Amino acid sequence: MIIQTGMRTDIPAFFSEWFLNRLKEGFVLVRNPYNPAQVTRYSLSPDVVDLIAFCTKNPAPMLSQMDALKQYGQYWFVTITPYGKDIEPNVPDKEIVMDNFIRLSNIVGVDSVGWRYDPIFVDEKHSVEWHISEFERMAKKLAGYTKTCVISFIDIYKKVERNFPQSREVSKKDRITIGKAFIAIAAKYGMTIRPCAEGNDLAEYGADCSGCMTVKTFENALHERLIVPNRKTNQRNGDCACLLGVDIGAYDTCGHLCKYCYANTDAALVKKNMKCHDSKSPFLLGGNLSEDVIHEAVQKSWIDRQIRLELL
Repeated sequence: MIIQTGMRTDIPAFFSEWFLNRLKEGFVLVRNPYNPAQVTRYSLSPDVVDLIAFCTKNPAPMLSQMDALKQYGQYWFVTITPYGKDIEPNVPDKEIVMDNFIRLSNIVGVDSVGWRYDPIFVDEKHSVEWHISEFERMAKKLAGYTKTCVISFIDIYKKVERNFPQSREVSKKDRITIGKAFIAIAAKYGMTIRPCAEGNDLAEYGADCSGCMTVKTFENALHERLIVPNRKTNQRNGDCACLLGVDIGAYDTCGHLCKYCYANTDAALVKKNMKCHDSKSPFLLGGNLSEDVIHEAVQKSWIDRQIRLELL
């Protein structure tokens, strides 16, 4: 099976010590965000966990501890955008993040790391032309260290509307202009553009619109075939083939405090929650409660062990 770590928060950036402790102890407890008394216990044994998927804006805290992940397959999405501190107040300097992306790629291999340039929004400061120019600069530096760049345009969720009220949907004309330019630039640097939950509008220009976290993505990282039961697809787009699966994070805990974040309600709640974090707890946030009902997850490896003969 696959364990996700980055749909709700950024574990490598803020909770790497906790995560390494969970690997040592071999399990994690995850509270249902919509029914907090419902808790699931997941084994982290490599016998049942085939791959751990990460989404982060700062892989640096994990880079010196990568030996702890050697028994697992890995796939890393690293989000690197050119926005400044007014938009991403606590994200490290982007040149440093790109340098760490290159270090990460050298450790895990080019098939196990992808670049995310998202979300894309357009305003007076961040124009269409600005995005295209910045994307070219960044793609040139990351060339050879990934084959994939995932893009998406901003979605105005309720949390985004509250925390980033000046944000607006990107027009179809601007989405096509940016998408076409990004596709051409990415191809020049050996990358494929994969739009995330954006439909098929960019397919005719050369984008791969099949999804960004697909079964094939993870198979390429593992160099193994997977047999995936009861696939859970992306809730934002019923046609998206992305495999979401199990996430061990918690909402309202990401200290980057990006204006466009869909996973944080507000900065005050995030700061309050982060004070409740205990790196020795089996929960990312807090500990056991008297009303908890703990359910043991049913887990097994998805790797296809069947031997196949290659026909000449």
